[in-house]
Parts: sequence; structure tokens; C-alpha cells
Amino acid sequence: MTVQMKESGVDWLGRVPAHWGVVRSRRLFRERNEKANKSDLQLTVSQKYGLLPQAEFMEKEGRRIVVVQKGHDILKRTMPGDFVISMRSFQGGLEISEYEGSVSSAYVPLVPIKWVVPRYFRWVFKSITYIQALQSTSDLVRDGQALRFENFSKIPLPAVPIEEQSAIADFLDRSTARIDALVAKKTRFVELLREKRQALITHAVTKGLDATVPLKDSGVEWLGAVPAHWEIVPPTALFTESKERAREGDRVLSATQKYGVIPLDEFEALEQRQVTKASANLEMRKHVEIGDFVISMRSMDGGLERSHAVGSVRSSYSVLKAGADVDGIFYGALLKSSLYIQALRLTSSFIRDGQDLNFSHVRKVKLPKLPLKEQAEIAEYIDAQSTRIATLIAKTERSIELLREHRTALITAAVTGKIDLRDPA
Repeated sequence: MTVQMKESGVDWLGRVPAHWGVVRSRRLFRERNEKANKSDLQLTVSQKYGLLPQAEFMEKEGRRIVVVQKGHDILKRTMPGDFVISMRSFQGGLEISEYEGSVSSAYVPLVPIKWVVPRYFRWVFKSITYIQALQSTSDLVRDGQALRFENFSKIPLPAVPIEEQSAIADFLDRSTARIDALVAKKTRFVELLREKRQALITHAVTKGLDATVPLKDSGVEWLGAVPAHWEIVPPTALFTESKERAREGDRVLSATQKYGVIPLDEFEALEQRQVTKASANLEMRKHVEIGDFVISMRSMDGGLERSHAVGSVRSSYSVLKAGADVDGIFYGALLKSSLYIQALRLTSSFIRDGQDLNFSHVRKVKLPKLPLKEQAEIAEYIDAQSTRIATLIAKTERSIELLREHRTALITAAVTGKIDLRDPA
């Protein structure tokens, strides 16, 4: 059976089944304006979790939020089955309540009047076309105003037979649950791939590639046992600190965990955002050559960064030049390994003292020194394995993106009647 369609006359709905109607929002929902009771459970609106008790939200997020004292007149009552409009509705749609409780006065609780199956309208209010329509009712960013019932009431809603509302809700509950489970599985797979890549790199740079080679105790806690032919040396045997000031014409570089040390304008292009640029003491900046290593405050969490360009970095950073016994790719991996970063953290309480991380801290962490040929072999292995894993991660992340796009399209198609669910086939 093919459903007959008609123009709804409403942009966000488009064509709808011929037997559907279009009604003003006020015919289906009214605003609840009841003051909260002292005993009411305080609720928090979240795009991630929906509407849930504040204590539960804080537990899930592992952080505290400002709690409005109960009994204040600024709290509004909400009941199970109510929908709540918040500023977050601008991006994530309206949230449905499963609780009897209270919300901030900045929120607008909506009570279904008639012809409403809440489970269906939960999906309507989460559809991308509805959210876009809601966005069009107000310039929230410029005006700083909250979303109100007046915004909601400007958007006509579909009038759908009760049985169809339930059928659409059942379909979307099942379909999105399957998609969400698959997304979660693929997301976990990506996490495991990243963990595997990190473990592979850490093992290669601290144990080498030959599993049969004799090992010895390095005498360094973070390294443990290393191949017997490796030396353990102070960093000064491999690197020297450069304090050369910026040269005329030097490009401004940015030390990033994600890309290494690259030109600031390239970083902005990659991240599609602007970064605040230093305008004072530019003459104090430090010159950097390709292959140099840069120590920044971020090295505490992400290790030392290797430069891929010529330019200058801020004066608070330390610049290290590699010696003749250093393969840049090998030591680039070593100095970003999780074991090295943990060892680096133990050299300073600079978070407490507010001091910069510099070469004096790096000098405290002894490093392995191995033949250049072996360094190059390990570097080549790491590059090949990292490329293989990165390719698999990219493919998996793309499949996650496509699943989420499919989920979004499925919701919009179903709630606007583009999928005929009246026919059991």
C-alpha cells in the first residue's frame, strides 16, 4: 500500500500523508506555569541524557553544578510526560520528563493537551528539521534571549492519528536502538585501536623489535628492562638546548599535541578556528628548525613535540636540537609515549608552583641510546603500523558518521510521514 502525499504548507514538514493534518502548537500543548513545591526533585536538562535529577547528572558527568535552593519562587514544576524547552533546545530539541520535579524558571515546561502520544513527539522535537525551524524563531546568539513558549507556538505541528503516532514511535525506538548499539560498538573499537597503537609504539621504543634479543635492567624505572646492547644516557648526550632568538621573517609556529609543531595559520585552517596571537615581546620568541623538539606546558600531558616547519615559538617554550645519534622519528615516538610522559610528570610540581616545564625537567629523565640503524628500523615499523591502524580508525569513524547521518534522516523521514508504517510489510 502506497500512502498518498500532500503539501503540508509548512517548510519543516514538507510533504505529509494526505490523511494527516497540520495544527497550531497551542492546540496540542500548553505551558505549565506551576510553582515548585519545597519537596520537588530538582531536575537538569541535558542534550546527552535528557531530563534527569541533578544528583544523577552530576554523578554521570563526574562534576558538580550550581544547585538552586529548593523552595525558591524561581523554580517551575514539571510532571512525567511534560516536555521542557531550554536554551539547549536551540541545538538539541526539546526534552521529555520521566520525573515529577522542578526545573529552573529559564525553562518552559509544556503539557500535552490532546491528540498527543509523547513518545512520538519526543522524536518530532528531536528531528533536525524541527530544530532548524525552532532556531528560525529567534536570534538567540545576538539577542541573548531565552527560548519561550512564544517561540514554540510559532511552529505548526503535524496532527497524526494516535495509532500512527504509536507505530512511528515504536519503529524509531527499535531502529535508533539498533543504530546506537552499533555506533557504541564501533566507538569502542576505535578506542581499542588507539590503545593498541599506543601500546605498540611504547613497546617498540622501549623494547625494540627483536623478541629474542637478551634484556637487561635499565636501572630506570620508567623503562624497565631494555635490550642488553642499548645504552642508558642523560638527555644531554642526545639533545642540546637552543636559545636562539627568532629570525627576521620567521613564521609563527604553534606547538600542538595533535599535529606537532606547525605554522599557526596551518593549525587554524586544520581546526577551523582562530587562536589568540601574541602581540608583545615578539623579539623574545625562539627560533625553531625542522626536526627540533619543543617543550611546552602541554608536554606534561602529550609529550615533547617535533617541529615540521621553520619559524619561532613563544619564549616560555624550550627548543631542543637533536644530536648526530638521534633519529627524529624514533625519538619523536619515544618522547610522546605514555611511559615517558608519566616519567616527565614526576620531575616537577609545576602545576602547583605555576612554573614552566623546561629542559631542566627533561634532563632528569634518562633515555635509551641505540644504534641509528635500529632507530630507523623501529621508526619505519612504527610508521607502517600507525598508518595501518590510522586507516582502520578513519574508516570506522567514517562509518560511525554515516550511521549518525542515517539515524538523523530516519527520524525526520518517520516523524514527517515519509515512511509508511501502516502496512505491516
